[in-house]
Amino acid sequence: MKNQISRDISEVMRDEMYMKKKILAFLHEGPGTIPEIAAALGHSGSDVVYWVMAMWRYGYLESEGKADSEGYYKYRLTNKG
Repeated sequence: MKNQISRDISEVMRDEMYMKKKILAFLHEGPGTIPEIAAALGHSGSDVVYWVMAMWRYGYLESEGKADSEGYYKYRLTNKG
């Protein structure tokens, strides 16, 4: 992963619009969990949680089914995404 150390929230927020495009492109290929998205993008899971939850809140993503054995949901695009 690119950054294992927690970053300041202002840094994470600054990257949100740029990362939104990358997350949408990744999920265009199919649903993914936070760890899968983080690995594909080379960012920490904590950063990806922030971005995915913002996208979920604004209707770009939705969770799919039940959580896996590790407690992670898969996220997929909505019509808005």
